[in-house]
Parts: sequence; structure tokens; C-alpha cells
Amino acid sequence: MNQSMSSAITLNINGEKYTLPVDHRTTLLDALREHLDLTGSKKGCDQGQCGACTVLLDGRRAVSCLQLAVAAEGRAITTIEGVADGERLHPVQQAFLDLDGYQCGYCTPGQICSAIAVIEEHAAGWPSAATDDVRPEAGTPVLSAEEIRERMSGNLCRCGAYVSIVQAVAQAAEIQGKEAVA
Repeated sequence: MNQSMSSAITLNINGEKYTLPVDHRTTLLDALREHLDLTGSKKGCDQGQCGACTVLLDGRRAVSCLQLAVAAEGRAITTIEGVADGERLHPVQQAFLDLDGYQCGYCTPGQICSAIAVIEEHAAGWPSAATDDVRPEAGTPVLSAEEIRERMSGNLCRCGAYVSIVQAVAQAAEIQGKEAVA
């Protein structure tokens, strides 16, 4: 039995379809960076521990260094290159700029993708390990600094911009909440 170790796959990235041949062992991160030149997602630890490679898969955050590219076929993949609306920055991107939620910028794409998902998870009422009352009747918890820190804990910043990152996530959540009501 001579089974092929590669396949042509089609990935839906930022609303565009890309067909490419990949070895079955190729991670989504390597497919993005090495095959498609989408270099916003960074290779940090290559072990799923730092979050620098975080992307959104069907709107949920995922560390792309642990996701096989072949397993992402048929899913909606959003990278940092796809979060803005044309020239208009995503509210999370704008908040990171406004509040200096970055220093060297290496972790920033993963931080932003993760923050987008954090805000959506919170808006959907998902509790975190920091949520005091997880009963459904308790309602959506307040998106406090403690909640943000817990929810963003999978993304490391070696420069230590955490105070500004927490402030940026809070500001973006507030703006998005106001936009949702309007």
C-alpha cells in the first residue's frame, strides 16, 4: 500500500479560497506563513503555549501551530490580515493602537485575534475560570480586568504590555457592545 503523504486542500482564509498542495503533517501556521505568505500569525513556541499564532477557526480562537492544515479544510479561517473592514480597523485593532496594547508587536496579531474571540465568548455568556457565579440565571458576568486577564491568559507578551492589553480589550468590548445596541 503506497499511500500519499500529501494532498491538495482548499482553505477558506479571510473570505478567500486558496488551493494548495500540502504534506499531511503541515500545520495551519506553516501553510499560512510558508505557502500563502500570510505572515501576520507568528511562530513563537511552536508548542501551543504562547498564543502568537492564534487565528480564528469558525469564529473560535485556535493556536495554528497545533492545528493541521488538512483538518482546517472546510472551516472559515480568519487571520490578523482579515479582521479589518477594508481601511477601517477592527475595534480591537483600534483599541490596541489607542492604548498602546503592543510594544515590539510580535505577539500582537495573536493577542488581537484572541481578544476578538474573548469579546464574542463573553457576549455569548460563556463563563471563565474567573467567573464568580456560573449559574445561567446569574446572567453574563461583567467583563472585568480579572475576567479579561483570565480569558486572555493563553497569549503571552514578552514585553509585558499586559496592562494596556487589558485596557484595549475592555475598550473594544465596550465599543462593540454599544454598536450592537445601536
